[in-house]
Amino acid sequence: MADNTDLIPLIERLRTARVLCIGDVMLDHYVYGEVERVSPEAPIPVLTIERESKTLGGAGNVLRNLTALGAQASFISVVGNDEAGREIGRLLEAQEGAEVHLLVQPARLTTVKTRYVAANQQLLRADRETAAPLDPYCREDLLRLARELVGHHSVVIVSDYAKGVLTEGVALEIIRAAREAGARVVVDPKGGDPIRYRGADLLKPNRRELAHATGMPVTSESEIVAAARALIDRCGFGGVLASLGQEGMVLVEQGGTVRAQRAEVREVYDVSGAGDTVVAMLGAALGAGMAAETGARLANIAAGIVVGKVGTAVVYPTELVAWIDGHEFHTTDKVMPRPHALDQIERWHRQGLRVGFTNGCFDLLHPGHVALLRQAKMSCDRLVVGLNSDTSAARLKGPSRPVQTQAARAAVLASLASVDLIVIFDEDTPIELIRAMRPRLLVKGADYRVEDVVGADIVKAIGGEVMLAEIIPGYSTSATIARFARSA
Repeated sequence: MADNTDLIPLIERLRTARVLCIGDVMLDHYVYGEVERVSPEAPIPVLTIERESKTLGGAGNVLRNLTALGAQASFISVVGNDEAGREIGRLLEAQEGAEVHLLVQPARLTTVKTRYVAANQQLLRADRETAAPLDPYCREDLLRLARELVGHHSVVIVSDYAKGVLTEGVALEIIRAAREAGARVVVDPKGGDPIRYRGADLLKPNRRELAHATGMPVTSESEIVAAARALIDRCGFGGVLASLGQEGMVLVEQGGTVRAQRAEVREVYDVSGAGDTVVAMLGAALGAGMAAETGARLANIAAGIVVGKVGTAVVYPTELVAWIDGHEFHTTDKVMPRPHALDQIERWHRQGLRVGFTNGCFDLLHPGHVALLRQAKMSCDRLVVGLNSDTSAARLKGPSRPVQTQAARAAVLASLASVDLIVIFDEDTPIELIRAMRPRLLVKGADYRVEDVVGADIVKAIGGEVMLAEIIPGYSTSATIARFARSA
């Protein structure tokens, strides 16, 4: 792997970027199950459905990656007046810090891609969509919003999935408005004639799209460079970044500068949405004042990380730093912020792993705690601990608690082999965390009744189990503190 340590100080700067993303949003719907037999009606597998998940796809996945990187992002797209469109609206609202403008065109069918998965293999993908241009009123509303917002952003990402939002000259109008406002434009194209993106600062085609756009061979690096230069000359692009999958990327800039990046890949698990990660990183890097070459290097690393995840996923700054430093983030740091943790938990779900959850203050870790965590781990593949924050613990236990800070308590828990992940929460109860992570096992001590365990109804509703772990008598944090006070 290349030495990219010079990039580490730049990663924090991604938070200064202001990026406007406009394009085709869609709903990625995953249906997971097991296949144990073949249908007697036809030679096809029978999928016994176990669970489902929905996430943002297309331009929505670009937004997810921008917010994961910490960039200041705004978003414009169009959905239909249907349940899928409303679900996209809810998912967009959950993108913290993003300014979202979601237009509704009543006659439009919101794009949904449903993937049926067993043993981490896709069996079938079924699409439902309306791939048609916007009606005149919706088109004008979208362009008006774009003109209003573009002046407040240094970069505009045009994410074209050929679903109609950017057709009929809409992309060109957005690019023209951006150039007039002094914003740079990054385009993720989708087939067709690239002249409709003329004037963009950077075009990011894959090998197939580059070949289709130019009609030129793109087998070797020299052929790729020649095709990219032909696009630059014809369409006035500032540069072309050709993504070549496992071979990496080639950046060709106006003026003839060529830089090849070998793929930074350790394990390929799922390439879904990798292009969205690349274009988001490019936009954030340019928005933070970095050169296109630097953005391409960061995008190459981000792509290597995201293809090692399952499904449409995102990359976090901590992962970038860990990757460049030469170690895997998830094996070295068990304490994660909630969005990052939920991303990891979802990957465990998709891998078919049984995720368990327990929670508490764990102020002074004693043998009773250790026994509970050990029992919990024996009943699941991955154990997540919800840890009350300092403010939450003080509300529950009184102003003299906790004795140890949340950082100290988390560090001690992280040292236990039975604990796989720790999430600190500020609420009085972990109900929202449980609702978001959907564990298949919920563990509390046997001094509880099942009906009194917070989140028990949620876990049982999804087919999970509530376990009451055996308590070792004679151990109590409060009693230990009281003994310390008496002996002082």
